[in-house]
Amino acid sequence: MVFLTYLGIFLFKILEDSLATLRLIVVSNGKKMFGAILQFTCTIIWVILSGSVLINFMEDFFKVIAFALGGFAGSYIGSLLEEKIALGTNLLIIKTKNSSLFNLSYHKHFIFSMGNYFFVILILPRKKVKKLTDFIHFIDKDAVIICEKIKLF
Repeated sequence: MVFLTYLGIFLFKILEDSLATLRLIVVSNGKKMFGAILQFTCTIIWVILSGSVLINFMEDFFKVIAFALGGFAGSYIGSLLEEKIALGTNLLIIKTKNSSLFNLSYHKHFIFSMGNYFFVILILPRKKVKKLTDFIHFIDKDAVIICEKIKLF
């Protein structure tokens, strides 16, 4: 029975931290109401969880350990979720000597040359960035890619 208490604390702390990470992502992408709902949920979980950990924590320090381990795991899982969800839009600036990158089929792009270098500027959903950068490095392993999160108006 005591093991289930530790497991419950651990799992609910993972849930709380993962939701908190998700809340940061959605708020930074302009989804304020969804972020507020996530914060409400996180707060309820935190109050109940913290209360259960603080009761007699000096006599049962393993509750604190389970809470801390859950925070550690929740932070890590939250960052994995953030990578999978990949909300937002990115700006890529590519510097290359390979002119074949002119043929990238993205409708929001701008291409120019300067000296021996070609520059391709792209705006694309964050979910597509990894696939595109892998493709670019496949074509030109020496290409320089700058990627920045942007907000479109």
